[in-house]
Amino acid sequence: MKQAQVLSERDIKTVLNHISKSAFPARNRCMFLLALYSGMRVGEIAALDVGDVIDTNGKIRDQILLRAHQTKGNKARSVLLNANARDEIQRYLRRDERERHKPLFTSKAGLRFSPNSLVQVFGRIYRASGIDLATSHSTRRTFITTLAHKGVNVRVLAAISGHASIATTQRYIDLNENVMRAAVELM
Repeated sequence: MKQAQVLSERDIKTVLNHISKSAFPARNRCMFLLALYSGMRVGEIAALDVGDVIDTNGKIRDQILLRAHQTKGNKARSVLLNANARDEIQRYLRRDERERHKPLFTSKAGLRFSPNSLVQVFGRIYRASGIDLATSHSTRRTFITTLAHKGVNVRVLAAISGHASIATTQRYIDLNENVMRAAVELM
């Protein structure tokens, strides 16, 4: 099975540029960057409520506690949010105060995205950006590959990705000649 394309820095800038000029720029930017910075699956992002990302004091959480029904494997897990992800969520929510039990991201009709409809949104964004080989899973592969290339241990990657097996995580890591060349230069 063909894997989703790993996004380059240039691809990411291209996508963000497109999003800034399209409908729903704040929402789409936050969804894209949350996926990129956290490695969350698109279905997990679709399942988020406002209360999943803000605490009772209105502060952005440093981790999201996904309940079993929100995950692919139907197992609860924790997703750590780095400063970039928290800043994006803060920027997005600043524009629109919502009740904690409401969906974090909604369609133009004001409804929660289904996982499939959010996959389609990501697909349209990539196609309109001219990145034809990217899919909704590209941000997740990019997240895992980027951390692997920065030296993060595969066991840590598996844990933060919600994979039960490191073999699954290893399939996400994109190898290219530059990475292999840098590795042999370590000798």
